[in-house]
Amino acid sequence: MARPSSNLTEFREDFAKAKHIAIITGAGVSAESGVPTFRGQGGYWRKWQAQDLATPEAFSRDPSLVWEFYHYRREVMRSKMPNPAHLAIAECESRLSKQGRSVVIITQNIDELHHRAGSEHVYEIHGSLFKTRCMSCGEVKANHKSPICPALEGKGEPDPGAKDARIPVEHLPRCDRSGCNGLLRPHVVWFGETLDSDILTAVEQELEKCDLCLVVGTSSIVYPAAMFAPQVAGRGVPVAEFNMECTPATMRFKYHFEGPCGVTLPPALERHESEVI
Repeated sequence: MARPSSNLTEFREDFAKAKHIAIITGAGVSAESGVPTFRGQGGYWRKWQAQDLATPEAFSRDPSLVWEFYHYRREVMRSKMPNPAHLAIAECESRLSKQGRSVVIITQNIDELHHRAGSEHVYEIHGSLFKTRCMSCGEVKANHKSPICPALEGKGEPDPGAKDARIPVEHLPRCDRSGCNGLLRPHVVWFGETLDSDILTAVEQELEKCDLCLVVGTSSIVYPAAMFAPQVAGRGVPVAEFNMECTPATMRFKYHFEGPCGVTLPPALERHESEVI
């Protein structure tokens, strides 16, 4: 199998011809905005990593602790901004839409930085930090309150020595739908849960019609998202990987551009000389 090309000029020729571009993004894009990933070396909140707390079992066992973790993550995001990779994607989407071309973003990230950068056609396959779901009535709602409930104000300190807040369940975020008052949970896909089937169907339709695919800042090891780009490559569509290192999927792709996404992506997506608008 031939090694992927890192020839930007060649990629730009494929980019100029593409009518439907799918951009799959992962944690690497958010990391360049300083968003903690809670994985790998040093990736701890107190003494836990994400997979310890981001499970239905953890929430059932200790909803106060899990809500402290997510409250901390929500508050951290208030100081984080979209980086040049997010902005390049949003600008490209806006520019190409005026030419009758489409850009769709399929993100594994839950931080809403693509929205804040100005992207409009975004599928958040793992949900959002800023949406809640009621455990009783099932209602999903956007929620940008800070703090999300009074009892969490000042809580969520990440230091390993911090004391758990042990907030009574009735003082955790509750549903405000008339007559409900059910316990709210973050509207994110936790370990052991399946992705929303409606979103997956829509994503599959986008991937079937795309004629260029970019994989940006993703390790290509979290399923089912890890199979998205290889499936596109399997039908002969050019796929370009932008990442800090090679991944298990790299050899399946036509292009691989190594380095920070905020450096490699903007020149790849800027206006091509053939664009008339």
